[in-house]
Amino acid sequence: MNAPVITARGLRKGYKNKLALDNTAFEIPAGRIVGLIGPNGAGKTTALKAILGLIPFEGELKVLGKDPRTQRDALMNDVCFIADVAVLPRWITVAQAIEFVAGVHPRFDAAKCQRFLEGTQLKPNLKVREMSKGMIVQLHLALVMAIDARLLVLDEPTLGLDILYRKQFYQRLLEDYFDEEKTILVTTHQVEEIEHILTDVMFIRDGKVVLNSAMDTLGERYTEVLVNADKLDAARSLRPIDERSLPFGKTVMLFDGADRALLDALGETRTPGLADLFVATMKGTYA
Repeated sequence: MNAPVITARGLRKGYKNKLALDNTAFEIPAGRIVGLIGPNGAGKTTALKAILGLIPFEGELKVLGKDPRTQRDALMNDVCFIADVAVLPRWITVAQAIEFVAGVHPRFDAAKCQRFLEGTQLKPNLKVREMSKGMIVQLHLALVMAIDARLLVLDEPTLGLDILYRKQFYQRLLEDYFDEEKTILVTTHQVEEIEHILTDVMFIRDGKVVLNSAMDTLGERYTEVLVNADKLDAARSLRPIDERSLPFGKTVMLFDGADRALLDALGETRTPGLADLFVATMKGTYA
């Protein structure tokens, strides 16, 4: 096993009247694609800013073996960060954008970036203001994928893009960028669209990590049951963590760690989707 890329223990960060990180602890192994998922205001961005050494915080945090508070410059040689993709200045040209990233990131490979741009309509003198959203995404991806970073941090990277480009963004990331030497940490509240690329998921709520699991073990822990009408009381006695009604009097219940044989007797069982799990875990946070 490789050493974890990120280890956090007892992270605390308070703003005026709210704890954005409340004694938060988690570990991220190397060579994984981890989704940090939570509602707005849950602490996702604060956690990322701590990891990137952008804010002071209390507690223990190691990123690639370094403390982001005191070793940020060394750390950023191995880290690449992207926020919302729509932030490129409108006056910049493709060539200037490449030149800029080459100037600020020691691991940027301009030739590799040019290869990613082959076959697109992104010519060197084209300005961002003349591009469609899809072209901006292509440029952003080319810039990022040409950086040989060990940790790629994406904060809501596809905000404002339509579903086609969002899908394309994640697919290219998976096919052209990711390998077992790299780790990707992505925050979002669009659960469905990253579900298929994740190896691990963390749900964050009110500054605490409330679920931290490899995707392939979620099915061992959680089960959704379409409960037969005559079995409702029996099902409720097994303490579901969530219950919702469907048309035609059907009821779906979500169980955490319940005995599979008992659940099979109640109705049709299946592994819940990440979105259903998210909604169940976050109930009450939107009140």
